[in-house]
Amino acid sequence: MIRHNPWRLLLVLVVAASGFAAAAEAPGQAIPATLGAQVEAELVGKFGEAQRERIHRGIAQTVALWQRADGDEKSWAEFVRQNYAGTDAARDALFNRYQHNLEMIWGHSQEIRRELNTPSDLDTGPIAPFDELFAAWDTSAHVLDDMFGNKLAFIALLNFPLSSLEERERLGPKWTRRQWAETYLAEGFRQRLPAEANQALAEAYAASDRYIARYNIWMHHLVDAKGSRLFPAGKRLLSHWNLRDELKANYADHKDGLAKQRTIQKVMERIIAQDIPAVVIDNPAVDWNPFTNAVSRAAVSDAPAGSAGAAAATSIDPSPERDQRYARWLANFHAMQVVDKYSPSQPTHIVRVFETGRQLSEGRVQAMLEQLLGSPQVKQVGALIQKRLGRKLEPFDIWYAGFKPSAGQDEAQLDAIVAKRFPDAAAYQREIPTMLRALGFAPDRADYVARHIVVDPARGSGHAMGASMKGASAHLRTRIERGGMNYKGYNIAVHEMCHNVEQTFSLNDVEYYTLHGVPNTAFTEALAFTCQDRDLEILGLAKPDPQSRALAALDDFWGAYEIGGVALVDMQVWRWLYAHPDATPLQLRDAVLGIAKDTWNKWYAPVFGVRDVTLLAVYSHMINNMLYLPDYPIGHMIAFQVKAQMEKAGNFGAEFERVSRIGSLAPDLWMIQATGKPVGPEALIAAAQAALQSL
Repeated sequence: MIRHNPWRLLLVLVVAASGFAAAAEAPGQAIPATLGAQVEAELVGKFGEAQRERIHRGIAQTVALWQRADGDEKSWAEFVRQNYAGTDAARDALFNRYQHNLEMIWGHSQEIRRELNTPSDLDTGPIAPFDELFAAWDTSAHVLDDMFGNKLAFIALLNFPLSSLEERERLGPKWTRRQWAETYLAEGFRQRLPAEANQALAEAYAASDRYIARYNIWMHHLVDAKGSRLFPAGKRLLSHWNLRDELKANYADHKDGLAKQRTIQKVMERIIAQDIPAVVIDNPAVDWNPFTNAVSRAAVSDAPAGSAGAAAATSIDPSPERDQRYARWLANFHAMQVVDKYSPSQPTHIVRVFETGRQLSEGRVQAMLEQLLGSPQVKQVGALIQKRLGRKLEPFDIWYAGFKPSAGQDEAQLDAIVAKRFPDAAAYQREIPTMLRALGFAPDRADYVARHIVVDPARGSGHAMGASMKGASAHLRTRIERGGMNYKGYNIAVHEMCHNVEQTFSLNDVEYYTLHGVPNTAFTEALAFTCQDRDLEILGLAKPDPQSRALAALDDFWGAYEIGGVALVDMQVWRWLYAHPDATPLQLRDAVLGIAKDTWNKWYAPVFGVRDVTLLAVYSHMINNMLYLPDYPIGHMIAFQVKAQMEKAGNFGAEFERVSRIGSLAPDLWMIQATGKPVGPEALIAAAQAALQSL
C-alpha cells in the first residue's frame, strides 16, 4: 500500500470537471458570454488565427471557475489580456516556472505531512492527543484556495488545456510528453475545492488510519471450548493484513494448520459482523473464544512488560464493538460528500476516482474484473487446489498459498532467518542495495535507489510514502517486532520497498514534474508485486524453474480472483452509500454483509460449494482507503503483463527502471509502451490455462 503525495492526491481524490459553482453562483455567471467572445477576438487578432482553439479553451476554463469575489468583468478581461502567453518563449517560461514551483509547493508539503504523521505512523511510543491533532491537520489544505485567490491557478487554466478521459484515450497517443505534462499541470486546478473540503478529507483519513493501526488481535489468547491455545505467546496480528498472512502461512502446518485457519476465519467474520467484543481488540489481558464469543480474564498476559496491554483486566465487558468499523466508513463517505458539493460535473467520489484517479472508467474496470472472475479457468484452478489439499475447499481457501515458493517452508524457520538478518529498521536500511542487486538491478542503480530510501519502524502493517520533489527521500514504513522482523513483515516490506523504487525512478528520472509517477495506483502496485513475488530469492532460498513459473502464474491468477471479488464489494458499497446518504452505521453494516454475500454467491459459491460467506468484506482498506481496492486486481493484471515483458527482456532491473520512467500517461498508452499491449486480464487468463496444462 502506498501513501499518496499531495500532488497526486489532488488528481486522485478531488479533481472534477470544470464547472465549479459556489453557493448561489452558477458556473460562469460572473462573466457574460459576450465579453468572453470579445476578449477572444482581441487575442486572436494579436496572436493569429492558429491560436484560436487554444485561446477559446483557456478563456472557457477561466470563466468556468471565476467568481465575483475574484473581480468584476473588467478585472477578468484585463487579467486575460495580461496573462495569456501568446508566444512560444512566453509559454515555455510559464511552463518551466510552474513545473519548478509546483514541485517546491507540493514537495515541501509532503515533507511536512510526513513529519506531522510520524507519531501516528511510526512505533515511537504512546500517541498523545495532540499527536492525533497534528496528524489530522493538513497544512496544504489552503494551498488551492490561495492559488485561486492570487490568480496563479487561473494563469495555469488560461494557458494549459484540461482534458477528459475520452480525449486522453483518443488523442493521447499522438501527444508529445510535453503535451501530457501540460494537461496534467492544468488538472491540478480543474476544481476549486475550498479548505473545508480538504480538511474534512484529512481528518477522515487520519481518524480511519488510527482506528485500523490499532486493530490488533493477540493470537495466544484465542481459545477453544476446552481453553486450548493454538497460537504461540506474543503473536499479535493486525487486521486484516497479518490475519490473512497468518492464514496463508498455516498451509505449511500439517498438524494444527487447518484448525488455526478455521479460527482465523471466525475472527474475521466477527470483525466484519461487528459482534467482536470490543475488549479483545489489542488486549492481551483477556482470552476469547471466537466460536462462542465468550470472553474471560487471561491467567497470564503475554504483552511486553510496561506496554499498554500488560495490565491485567480488572473487569470484563463482553459488549460488541458496536459498528465502529462502519461508523468510520460512513465518516469517510461524509467527508467525500463535502467534496461532492464542489464537483458538479463529477459529483461523486466514484466518478472522480475512476475517471480521473485511475483513468479507467468504472464500467471498464468492472468488466475486466467480471471477465476474470467468470473465466472457466477459475473452477479448474479451484479443483486443482482441492486436489492438492486433499479435502473440500473451505471459504478461507480464497487465500490459498500453496502455489508460492514459500508454501513448503516452515514459517518459524523463515521468521528466524528474517529476524537474524533484519533485527531492526537500520539493518533493513543497510541491506537495501544488496536486496536490489539480488533482484537484478545493476550495482550503481541499486546504490542510487538506496540513497533515496529511508526505512522507518511502522505501527501498522507498513506503507510506502514517496517523496514529491526531486532529491528528497522516499520512506519505507515497515513493521518490526521487538524480536526483529518476522517473515510476514519482511514480505510486506519487500512490496513497499519496490513502491519506493518506482517512486524514486518515476520522480527523479522523469523530465517533467507534472508527468511524474505512474498512471494510477494499480501500476505502482503492479511493480511492487513483481518484487514481492521474489522475496525468497532475495533471501537466497529459491530459484525459478519452469514448474515454479507455472505455479507462480496460478498464484497470480488465484490472487487476482480473490481480490477481484473484494474490489467488487468495495465498488458496490460505495454505490449503495450514494443511494442511501443518510444511512446509519447499523444500516451500512447490514448492506455490506448483504453485498459481500451476494458477491460470494455469484462468483465464489459455484467453486467452493458454500453460500452466504462474508469474508470478501474483511479488508481494512475499505475503512482507511476510499475505493482503493480495485487497484489491486488491476495491479495483478498489469503485474503479470509487466513480469512477462521483464522475463522476455532478460534484465529485471533495467526493465523495472525503464517502465517506471514512462510517467503518468493514460493506462493503455503506458502499457503499450511498456509491454506492447493495453491493460486487460487476457494474458493472466491465458497463462493460467497454460500452467494448468503443464502441471
